[in-house]
Amino acid sequence: MKMGIIAAGTGERLARGGVAIPKQLVPLGGKPLIARVIEAGAQLNISSIACIVNDLNPSVAGFLRSTQWPVPVEMVVKTTPNSMESLFCLAPLLSDEPFILFTVDVVCARQVVRDFFQEAVAIQDSKGVLALTDFVDDEKPLWAAVNGSNRITALGDAALGSRFVTAGFYYFSPDIFAEIAPAHRKKLSALRQFLGHLLDKGYPIHGVRVPKTIDVDYPEDMEKAEAYLREINEE
Repeated sequence: MKMGIIAAGTGERLARGGVAIPKQLVPLGGKPLIARVIEAGAQLNISSIACIVNDLNPSVAGFLRSTQWPVPVEMVVKTTPNSMESLFCLAPLLSDEPFILFTVDVVCARQVVRDFFQEAVAIQDSKGVLALTDFVDDEKPLWAAVNGSNRITALGDAALGSRFVTAGFYYFSPDIFAEIAPAHRKKLSALRQFLGHLLDKGYPIHGVRVPKTIDVDYPEDMEKAEAYLREINEE
């Protein structure tokens, strides 16, 4: 199994709040965000990591190149217009086996990632598994509704009223990359739109419930994440 990391964002909301360093390198518990994500994935016995970073902050690519990681890290350096296009840029590196995918700004306990992975790989015939949480602390959460078999039945506005939102990490079959061209024809412009497209096309997508996760988008989220890491003893 491989791992993908979407880390090509520019961290505009953090920058507007006075955070001067690139979002990917924001230190939490003494470690940059991107290092925390890599370590979370590396514990799963993955074979390699494919990571996309933007070309606007060379220090991020420099950090990845200069640090010794527990598994090989392959890097794409490109500024993309959205998270969906970032995923598509990683397709050549992820198209030969299942992969776990992270957004760089998600903070959670390492055990949460292990438990999610074990449940995700046990779901037979699924093309995608989304981590879902009932801890809602995002200005634009992606709501998700699931049935009794944990299959996702609706996303976004169609799932309003559900208890769950996506938590920022996923497990996918590389079969989803067959939908790159259709997604472009439909002029989709976000990862959440692509997930909805997969659902509309009949791809079996499931959800696995996970505890609290925190997305680091604003300076105040950094404080919440630091407090959470102290709470779970993962500083």
